[in-house]
Amino acid sequence: MPLITLQSVDFSVGGPLLLDHVELSIDPGERIAVIGRNGAGKSTLLKLIAQEIHPDDGEVRYEAGVRVARLEQEVPADTAGDVFDVVAGGLGEQGALLARYHHLSHAAEVDTDALAEVQSRIEELGAWSLDQRVTETLTRLSIDGDRPFAGLSGGMRRRVMLARSLVSQPDVLLLDEPTNHLDIESIDWLEGFLKSWRGTLVFITHDRRFMRALATRIVEIDRGSLTSWPGDWDNYLRRREERLHSESQENARFDKMLAQEEVWIRQGIKARRTRDEGRVRRLKAMRDERMQRRDQTGKVRMEAAQADASGRKVIEVKDVSVVLGGRTILRDVSTTIMRGDRIGLIGPNGSGKTTLLKTLLGELTPDAGEVRAGSNLQIAYFDQYRATLREDWNAIENVAEGREFVEFNGRRKHIIGYLQDFLFTPERARAPITRLSGGERNRLLLARLFAQPSNLLVMDEPTNDLDVETLELLEDLLGDYSGTLLLVSHDRDFLDNVVTSTLVMEGDGRVGEYIGGYTDWVRQRSARVDVRPGRGEPPQAPQAAAPAVATPKRKLSYKEMRELEALPARIETLEADVARLTDALVDPSFYSRNAVSKSAHSVEMARAQAELDAAYARWAELDA
Repeated sequence: MPLITLQSVDFSVGGPLLLDHVELSIDPGERIAVIGRNGAGKSTLLKLIAQEIHPDDGEVRYEAGVRVARLEQEVPADTAGDVFDVVAGGLGEQGALLARYHHLSHAAEVDTDALAEVQSRIEELGAWSLDQRVTETLTRLSIDGDRPFAGLSGGMRRRVMLARSLVSQPDVLLLDEPTNHLDIESIDWLEGFLKSWRGTLVFITHDRRFMRALATRIVEIDRGSLTSWPGDWDNYLRRREERLHSESQENARFDKMLAQEEVWIRQGIKARRTRDEGRVRRLKAMRDERMQRRDQTGKVRMEAAQADASGRKVIEVKDVSVVLGGRTILRDVSTTIMRGDRIGLIGPNGSGKTTLLKTLLGELTPDAGEVRAGSNLQIAYFDQYRATLREDWNAIENVAEGREFVEFNGRRKHIIGYLQDFLFTPERARAPITRLSGGERNRLLLARLFAQPSNLLVMDEPTNDLDVETLELLEDLLGDYSGTLLLVSHDRDFLDNVVTSTLVMEGDGRVGEYIGGYTDWVRQRSARVDVRPGRGEPPQAPQAAAPAVATPKRKLSYKEMRELEALPARIETLEADVARLTDALVDPSFYSRNAVSKSAHSVEMARAQAELDAAYARWAELDA
């Protein structure tokens, strides 16, 4: 029996219905992913399910006793106090009493009268069991209840808000973009936790890997209608393409028939004969039906303005160290970035990715070492905090900066037409920035970014708030970009689909360098040895870590002796393969290849590098 049922639900915020006669049943144990374009009504649907807002028509019905909790997209700005207070706040008045008791009982000087009064009230409400529930929830999510909420990282704040949602023991948990602003480590933790949680889950996300891992059903909102697709993400993509193709064919057939009827009605007096009145009425009905049709919103059309090619060597870094506030953020970092490289930066929030970017771009002077920029660099920078958007300007002013046209790869394009490529109507293009949604702001930043001629593109978290379709178009654009790319992202699929190598913040200021994207890094890091050469340097023999307790060396078997003797030649061959594949990336003709060829080359590079890492690890093991 469904826990929650939506029957014939309508909801409007002005203009066409945001949700039009929606039907939805939510069954126990389901994990439902809600998807759709930015502004399609996904967050509105969650608020309706949570009964925070009410439909204009129709009904949202709960089964008796069903409890629902919703984790909002953003942490409320007024959230304050210790972590225990915030989590207990999910229990209403009883939670507030428990938080008060927690503070009084932990105070340096206990106010016995106040403590007794609170204890009496808790006993009166029978709320002592809830204190244990708060403690168990904090323990389960590995959270310290005595820490101030304001001092937590973004990822830990989201974890605390999740604990606040779970402490009421909901039957249905609603999550709105739970991975936004989380680093990869936090996303992995959340994914694992939700897989083990036994309740019913309804969530909105643009993270395709997160969706693949969790969703048992996908619900799509498109032009006010809601459709349900059992199965996983890949099944949805396949069946959605079939539906859109069928819809397109049916619309084309209808439009052709309507056009024929419009020609007939204009033929003159024959159409007004009595015996043709039925046909006239049918034409009027067809016109009404066509007016009611809500065509699919167009796709974003992206193209990056290209600058002249940079020098072959874009940035060279030698033994760079950066210390901020007494903490070593970068330690002895060396790398060389060549023209055409597409490099992903991976690491936890606060690990130094932005510091590394600023150092590479010359915005931050290192405390030791040297950074050399190549020749003829033209840099375009996407800032995750939207600092490059002026709040007192509208979309047109932010992109055109007083010009009527933008110059684009040898063409002139009117600013309104250019913004329409990014799905801004003339009205939205003239609207104040403060009225734009998060997704619209991100699209505006992309429009501003790609209007700048560049040969070095720097993107810091460009995927937040973008719908999946726009994400995939951005992937295609970056795959075809002829310049050099530096990309910070926590979207694992996006990294896999875009970058050819990664720089990974590995703690204590160390930066590791890997061939391939996120999945390649995960595969290689288990085989990675402690010492790794920088790009372009000859590999050095790995140093085996000294064991805590000395143990006698085991004598190698005959087979192992033969393997050890053969490894140097094997390593030399693999080094040559990696060097050959790396050199191919520097050749400008490489980027004229088709996408399949470039993808195959990336896979081959990842395989060769992984085999080399494994060979070094095996050599160190046998030699020790």
